[in-house]
Amino acid sequence: MRKSFSAPPRLCGKKLLALSAGIMLLNSCEKTINITPDQQTPKLVVEAQIENGQPPAVALSNSLNYFTELDPATLSASYVHNARITINDGFRDHTLQEYSLLVNGTRLYYYSTNQLSPATSMYGIEGYTYRMTIEVNGQSYTSTTTIPSLTKRIDSLWWKTAPFQPDSSKVVLMARVTDPPGLGNYIRYFTRVGQGDYDPGYNSVYDDQIIDGKTYDVQIDQGVSKNSKQRRDDYAYFRRGDTVTVKHCNIDKASFDFWRTWEFSYQSLGNPFSSPGKVKGNISNGALGSFCGYAAMYKTLLIPK
Repeated sequence: MRKSFSAPPRLCGKKLLALSAGIMLLNSCEKTINITPDQQTPKLVVEAQIENGQPPAVALSNSLNYFTELDPATLSASYVHNARITINDGFRDHTLQEYSLLVNGTRLYYYSTNQLSPATSMYGIEGYTYRMTIEVNGQSYTSTTTIPSLTKRIDSLWWKTAPFQPDSSKVVLMARVTDPPGLGNYIRYFTRVGQGDYDPGYNSVYDDQIIDGKTYDVQIDQGVSKNSKQRRDDYAYFRRGDTVTVKHCNIDKASFDFWRTWEFSYQSLGNPFSSPGKVKGNISNGALGSFCGYAAMYKTLLIPK
């Protein structure tokens, strides 16, 4: 009995020939594309804050291009010097002076008031609104911030063993917080271990849309330094023997919007599936950055070994 085939051999050959031609056509359409990023004109970057009981601090720098390799020399060269900065507290202008300090071999520059001079010294006060004016390189920039009243407070701190962790020295920090009635209470928090630096939480800002007028318990994650790599499965915990201080700050809406959008942008870096976002600064004339007021309270807990 003869076997029949559904497709003659010569037809299969035609298909193979067509496939080969298609591959050759696709290969011939390839084109090497070299993308050269635009070199943007530097913009002024403002990092300014004033806290209750503390003098103002302002750092000025020039923005860098996206692919700039950041090292101490580049960072030092980006600072903006010889600016004229004044802050008005509703009564008079206070002129800031430029200072520098050496941190881990890198010299940092900032502007603040001369606290030894009664004519220029100032400290942040709850409920005050501050207007900052910066004049540099023939341009003028302004911004306004408020130090809110310290109405939302931490009532108490405690700790408990971290769940589902083989390392029994890890603990989570808990806080009981009372939110006053009425929407519009915005918070940013920082933590410090021992005598270290105050670092903001990975998600450091939140509002009272859900917890308005309530007393609630919340876990406080350890603050993180954005200049060092963090293990996402480990960064939030404290350890037995730590002395932890929480800096809990009431902030205004503009400060909340800046840090909320800044943290979203930071966390989206390198994620091809994230939504594009724009950081909402509060500096005029196209400058980047923010001027933030903080009504801060501090609470410390010693976690026994």
